Amino acid sequence: MTLPERPLFGAAYYHEYQPYQRLEEDFSLMAAANFSLIRVGESVWSTWEPSDGYFDLDWLEPVLNQAHAHGISVIIGTPTYAVPPWLRTRYPETSADRKTGQPIPYGHRQDVDFTHPAFRFFAERLIRKIVLRYRGHPAVIGWQLDNEPGNELLHNHAVFLGFVERLIKKYGTVDALSDQWGLTYWSHRISEWGELWAPDGNTVPAYDLEWRRYQAELTTEFINWQASLVRELTEPEQFVTTCISLPRPAIEAVALARGLDVTATNLYYPMQDALAMPTAETRQTGQRQQWMPTYGTWRLYQLADASRGVRQERFLVTETNARAVGDAHVNYPAFPGQWRQAAWALVARGARAVEYWHWHTLHFGHETFWGGVLGHSLEPGRCYEEIARIGKELKKAAPRLAGYQPDADVMMLSSAPSKWAMEFQPPLAVEGTARPDPRSYDRTFDAFYRALFDVGTQVSICTPQQLPADPIEMASRWPILVVPAFYIAREPELLYLKEYAEAGGHLVLGFKSGYADENARPRSTVMPGVLRSVVGASYDEFTNIPSPVNVTAEAGFACDDGAMATAWADGLVLEGATVLARYDHPFYGRWPAITTNRAGSGRVTYVGTLPNPCLGVALGRWIRETSLPPDPWKRRPASVSVTSGRVGDGTRLWFVSNWAWEAVRVSAPVAGRDVLSDAEFAAGTDLDLGPWDVRVIEEH
Repeated sequence: MTLPERPLFGAAYYHEYQPYQRLEEDFSLMAAANFSLIRVGESVWSTWEPSDGYFDLDWLEPVLNQAHAHGISVIIGTPTYAVPPWLRTRYPETSADRKTGQPIPYGHRQDVDFTHPAFRFFAERLIRKIVLRYRGHPAVIGWQLDNEPGNELLHNHAVFLGFVERLIKKYGTVDALSDQWGLTYWSHRISEWGELWAPDGNTVPAYDLEWRRYQAELTTEFINWQASLVRELTEPEQFVTTCISLPRPAIEAVALARGLDVTATNLYYPMQDALAMPTAETRQTGQRQQWMPTYGTWRLYQLADASRGVRQERFLVTETNARAVGDAHVNYPAFPGQWRQAAWALVARGARAVEYWHWHTLHFGHETFWGGVLGHSLEPGRCYEEIARIGKELKKAAPRLAGYQPDADVMMLSSAPSKWAMEFQPPLAVEGTARPDPRSYDRTFDAFYRALFDVGTQVSICTPQQLPADPIEMASRWPILVVPAFYIAREPELLYLKEYAEAGGHLVLGFKSGYADENARPRSTVMPGVLRSVVGASYDEFTNIPSPVNVTAEAGFACDDGAMATAWADGLVLEGATVLARYDHPFYGRWPAITTNRAGSGRVTYVGTLPNPCLGVALGRWIRETSLPPDPWKRRPASVSVTSGRVGDGTRLWFVSNWAWEAVRVSAPVAGRDVLSDAEFAAGTDLDLGPWDVRVIEEH
């Protein structure tokens, strides 16, 4: 399998949805916009197979022929995520149960039990026919398996029986399971496997954690099943992938992508004022949808860094914003320049393909107002013109992007089990309420990522399984390791963190880290357990903070007015650590909010609260100044972000963006060449950036 080295650029294309015949016109417009990639076919099982056993495979050939004639490559999707009515009608047992005994009503998508043998039979039959029909077409470079898998937790009876089988293999006996899960509580001990209850009313944290692991394994198995099937049939130079939507409830992305050839993600973000820097602290209520609850330029970069972290390599963006994204009441197309900024931000953080969803805005269906590159008029407009400019720039820059790899100063540790456990028993309340917040893990992780981004730090993201085996190697490669809310942690993982710090790394530890073992059982020791000696502080008490509390700085730590602790406070007791910040409160003030401690040849900084953005900036600045070389671009306007990476010959590229309406000037600390304009400049030259503008600079 080989991926083209050039940046791929394009959109999902659905000729079968067009209201009239316009194939040649569409591809002429794509070619004029320098498209090099389209994605097709993943949503229309009922077009491929209108009725049971009757196949129409030829409808796609004119699309592929036009693509090839215009020099555009194609990814074909297997259409298994949206089943046709005939399959549900004839085989109702294939429907997914969202709750035990309650099938999901037909009419949406991803409503099938993909583990069911009948579904697998029909899915395999169709996949084989599609792949055999088009594997030899010269336009086809890859196959997308399913679409955004892991959307549902399956509660079907056969799925539950498989869960019980998994538990038997893992625990061996019912006594071992009862002991590990703590089923003595509330008389939940079982004496035989048939007594295990369905998950719907479960209150046992260990049960839920195993259930979520199992659901993620089902999704991984399903995609691996498709991958092995397609690989058996396809050409060796064609890749297989699936488009991952981060997050989905039944997915563990790293495990899922391990059996694929390349990571592909669907990456959406709020636009307009939500992309302003500094981030406006208004709620942006119109754009804060359930599936897109956060906003800010930092979020765009975080999604890209998370995508790269799935396989620790560059990735494909198979869907991203064209016009407005969301339902009919959510219409926020980008300000002029924002599509261009976002595309270059994705490339800067490792995207080797940027594909918009989708080419034309639909005239029917659930996503009628999810905007494409072309609007309902199907005439080129502002969106098309800006995206065409991006295509032209990517084509021009392609020779200088060969072998590109993003830079990163800091590694952040991400933990899916911790996220699942904190969804089941959220430690934080929804802001301004007494309701539990199932986004507790995400809020905590986001606060630390944003703190690093806001001070210009570049981040990589990994899971515990992706860390180098040797903590000494880790410390030499990554001077800073940030670990927020690592709630579900095995003892060897905590010892690794301890050894990392002692070997010279700067470990930044968030609250709740190491609190529970792999069965979600709180450890029976004073926290932070095995990390206590390197933290230089301990706690046996904690509290929620119902409203933000001001903090005061100590020991050379500096923070501006407005720096606040929110949501949580660990009752830290000093055991040698130095206080960096303390709560300004008659009760919480007895405890430090942030401490730091020398550990061997390294350092551990402990953050016992959820910092608000202002405190996050102070924390990020202190971490950076303590453990990283000076930022050469430090003197820049607040609306400007700077990221970087190196190409194959070792040359560094800088991506400088102005996320505001006001034009700015930035003094370049390096000599270089503007990749897009070819202008040469000396170090110290003032670079002009217009509103919502970006410059790509090749350092000399």
